Amino acid sequence: MGSFDEFSLPLRLLLRTYPWRRIHPVPWTPLRKPLSECRLALVSSAGFVVRGQEPFDESVRGGDVSFREIPSDVDASALVDTHRSEAFDHTGMRADPNLAFPVDRVRELATRGRIGSVNRRHFSFMGSITAPGRLVRRTAPEVAEKLRADGVDVALLVPV
Repeated sequence: MGSFDEFSLPLRLLLRTYPWRRIHPVPWTPLRKPLSECRLALVSSAGFVVRGQEPFDESVRGGDVSFREIPSDVDASALVDTHRSEAFDHTGMRADPNLAFPVDRVRELATRGRIGSVNRRHFSFMGSITAPGRLVRRTAPEVAEKLRADGVDVALLVPV
């Protein structure tokens, strides 16, 4: 794990002064059935897209709040890193996308009966969104509705 001092001076200043949002109380929802009966979907902010999908737009001021649907049968090697952040080393997640989008691990959990099933699609967002208002008001509710419509019981959030 890295240390705060490894970041560039501009990034350290941003992190120290950024008006981080606080959500209180955190809206936890208890599971209504055993995990072994739940349908699970991934929601990652790794900025991955499938080859052929439009990459996230790194020029959008405040961050691209759009999302990409990732089919559950995607080959992890077909995921393309389009995350805009220079605050971390992308080498690991480019070599093994499962580090930031653990689609193979989720399929293994289903095969072993640890979860009930894998949803037919997952969702990918761009991380490093410094102006999350549009994400909170529009995009996240749209994805939440898609997850609800799919009958997803558990969304595994993978922040990057």
